[in-house]
Amino acid sequence: MEAFDLNIINLLAVLVAAWLGGAAARRVGYPSILGELVIGILLGPGLLGWLEFTETIKVLSEVGIMLLMVYIGIEIDFKDLKKASWPGLLASIGGFAVPFVLGYYATIWFGGNAMAGMFVGMAVGVTSLATKSRILVDLKLLNTRIAYVLMASALISDTLALLIFAGILSVAAMGVFDGSELLIVALKAIAFFSVTILIGIHLLPRLGKYLSKFKTASSTFFFTSIIIVALAYAELAELAGMHSILGAFMAGLFIKDNLFPKNISKELHKAFYDVSIGFLAPVFFVSAGFMVNLHVFQTNLPMLLTIIFMAIIGKILGAALFYLPTGLGWREGVTVGAGMNGRGAVEIIIAGIGLEMGIIDQDIFSILVFMAILTTMTVPFLLKWTTDWLKRRGELVVMNKREGLLILGANPLSLLIAKHFQDQTKITFIDANQDIVRQTNEQGFVCHHGNALQEEVLSETGAATMQTFIAATSNTEVNILAAQLASGSFQIPNTHVLLSKSNYIAGIDILELSNTTSLFASGIDVNYWFNKISSEDFSKGVDNITAATSARDWIKKQMAAKLEVLPLYIENTSGQKLLFHFGHQLHPSEKVHYIK
Repeated sequence: MEAFDLNIINLLAVLVAAWLGGAAARRVGYPSILGELVIGILLGPGLLGWLEFTETIKVLSEVGIMLLMVYIGIEIDFKDLKKASWPGLLASIGGFAVPFVLGYYATIWFGGNAMAGMFVGMAVGVTSLATKSRILVDLKLLNTRIAYVLMASALISDTLALLIFAGILSVAAMGVFDGSELLIVALKAIAFFSVTILIGIHLLPRLGKYLSKFKTASSTFFFTSIIIVALAYAELAELAGMHSILGAFMAGLFIKDNLFPKNISKELHKAFYDVSIGFLAPVFFVSAGFMVNLHVFQTNLPMLLTIIFMAIIGKILGAALFYLPTGLGWREGVTVGAGMNGRGAVEIIIAGIGLEMGIIDQDIFSILVFMAILTTMTVPFLLKWTTDWLKRRGELVVMNKREGLLILGANPLSLLIAKHFQDQTKITFIDANQDIVRQTNEQGFVCHHGNALQEEVLSETGAATMQTFIAATSNTEVNILAAQLASGSFQIPNTHVLLSKSNYIAGIDILELSNTTSLFASGIDVNYWFNKISSEDFSKGVDNITAATSARDWIKKQMAAKLEVLPLYIENTSGQKLLFHFGHQLHPSEKVHYIK
């Protein structure tokens, strides 16, 4: 009983550590996995020794790996591959093959065997999809060709790595290269993929429709069904002599929204995300940090630096070279290669299994973990530098160009903003009050009726094609939730929220996590300005900017002078109107238009 209690305490400590590490990483703009790995290294047996690798942690980690691979499979949408299939395919092959070869020969050079070299090559060749998704949003690149190519190449390279991984595991299980045994292994692998694909295409959709007919079917019922399917696929992989994660991954590829009733598919997706990404996967990544040997900096520093260098250069060089046949320019290829440098879940899982099977030792595993952390940290800087380079040359290609301003809340203030911007862009409103919707439409604007916290309602407004979203109701909480939905589900690149004075500080902390800024760069007295504008009891003013400053500092300057002003928009030197918000930098010769 004593040991079991200790396990529970240790599990609690691991989960708290994972949460703190993940939150810290997200705070500085990196994926949670990096924070979870680092906290595991710091608090685990390798350094402070505060956390233990108990049997409880081991079991949960193994389950976490499997469910994480199911989720990765679910997230892969083959429709995305069509958006940039040819350049994405070439970039993924080059971005995988070149670092694979460099990683393989670097391992051999430092005394490793061929099997260890292939494991290192795979880990170096992998590209993290989740890492890029967040970075592309932060850099406002989601609607560029670069983004489509990066997402497609990440999907292809991860899938390619898992296929090679299956082959290496099968060969490793044989122990020797025997022709007849190798043929049997290949036939087993072909049979596994054939059976799982046939089941996924023909049986699972029929099973989903059949289960949907049950009156007692609920989201819990369907969630259990997903787990059963994943376990069955994992067992098929084991029977074929491959690792269970390959079965879990294949299951995820065919567990799509159309298998379940639409009204619960989103709920299922969220539940699976919470269990896999929110609970079990962090346990695995923290425990992966336990296996890292810090002595590698003393014993194998040359190999560590070489692998990191090969990983970064290999991705950039490989993607750029293989990108040339697309005719889209070598500079875009370099940019794609820079963006592909992030590693993540698949790389750590592959390395962990290699360590567990004795194919790689603890030093090589440690090198791969540090490589994943350090190369991923370079992505925001490399991608920003290379995309800025393309912008300066006019070579950054925008696909499905977004345009339009979507405003939540048709009120005196938002209508005043809309009147200033209606000659520059398309304006669309959404409001929950039917009378206000009618009145707004009578003023010549397009206004939809509905609850903006419902994804279906936002979809009907054309949110997926909008460039900017403003949440301008009098309710700060509704504004924040709506902005998170607009940014997360519809990838609207520019989201701004109206915050009241009383909720400004708390609101700012929340907004930083969703890449959203506060409208007017401050909290305002909402009712005061609504009444002032509706009664037309205000005057207009213009401030000519003479020195570079931030929107927030401009507001502080007005407050210091005890001026009650509300900045509506900024007019730049070319006459274009820009929203005044927290993240904006003001430049000389620009004008701030305000009311007081």
